[in-house]
Amino acid sequence: MFQGETAITVDDKGRLAIPTAYRELVARICDNHLVSAYNPFEQGCLWLFPASAWEQVRDQVNALPSVKAVHRALQMKLVGAAAALELDSAGRVLLPASQRAAAGIEKRAVLLGMGNKFELWSEQAHVAKIRQTIGEDEISADMSALRL
Repeated sequence: MFQGETAITVDDKGRLAIPTAYRELVARICDNHLVSAYNPFEQGCLWLFPASAWEQVRDQVNALPSVKAVHRALQMKLVGAAAALELDSAGRVLLPASQRAAAGIEKRAVLLGMGNKFELWSEQAHVAKIRQTIGEDEISADMSALRL
């Protein structure tokens, strides 16, 4: 579905333009409706889901027993902080100021197509993450099976 890396600019009002290569797809699969949420695993990153994909994630996360603190934290970051976004006529979405601030997303950011969702990274966090290498001791059995 979504794939690729795009450097983007966030305007002074907090709007970003969805790259034209994705606009038709976003219009077709989710009627121009996205949902933004915190990436609970990586600092400096927001997740942008098509509304239909988001509903599945939301329901799975909400089904977790809230008696565990880690479940409540995941529910807070994904469901509690989720924001509905709609593309305007120029193909832009307005990101909540609280999400931009928490993720450190300012003027320059990077949008990654990650299959079923986008990841929106602050430029600094993206550069830091890309510069990290995967060490041999971090390779999982699933990764070992890949033919790269």
